[in-house]
Amino acid sequence: MNKEPSKWYASWFNTPYYHILYKDRDYAEAQLFMRNLTKFLKLPQHSTILDLACGKGRHSVYLHELGYDVTGVDLSENSIASAKAYEKPGLHFEVHDMSVPMVQAFDLVVNLFTSFGYFENEEDNYNTIKAIKQNLKPNGFGVIDFMNVKKVMNNLVAQETKTVGNIDFHIRRSIENGFIYKEINFEDNQQNFSFTEKVKALCLEDFKSYFEQAGITLKHTFGDYHLNNFEEESSDRLILVFQ
Repeated sequence: MNKEPSKWYASWFNTPYYHILYKDRDYAEAQLFMRNLTKFLKLPQHSTILDLACGKGRHSVYLHELGYDVTGVDLSENSIASAKAYEKPGLHFEVHDMSVPMVQAFDLVVNLFTSFGYFENEEDNYNTIKAIKQNLKPNGFGVIDFMNVKKVMNNLVAQETKTVGNIDFHIRRSIENGFIYKEINFEDNQQNFSFTEKVKALCLEDFKSYFEQAGITLKHTFGDYHLNNFEEESSDRLILVFQ
């Protein structure tokens, strides 16, 4: 299989086709998660939040509506350009590499919807964990919302075609060398396109190892956006709350 370069995310996330393919993401579910999370953490109004890998800012915008001071960052210039249309006092977006600490510290740092584990170099994953720690105020919380790798691997759909508008996205999935791959091929305007998503198959123990190395304490582990307990065999998500 011909794999994409290590920084596949830099090109794929910066195309309009990424947003076309995933345009049916559940905004109501994302908002439910944000309400449940901020209530659980007892996060006071006007607290500062950093949304790492924010994309076009759907979580950031809603967190701001809930009364928080939010900064959304993403490596995709196109995504940030779109997000900036929502900027207002207390809601700010900028292009930034999440493996590098911000200058400002925050009450809450979130990394949502499996926006971790993209890096080819394992050290960059660890650097991202260290950056999150440095981005936290004393007693601040970090949250990583990742897929439940075991459930994903046990229910992997090897091939499917998803039609969005007039584009047929042909998708092939595989597991190789500790990564979950998704090959995406399609044609638009008589031109062929091919992209590959590649995410490290990180389980709870892997994150615990990162946290231990970084001097981070795992406080809570949830398995869905309703904040039910994490069950390795059945949970849809792996949500980690740490300090």
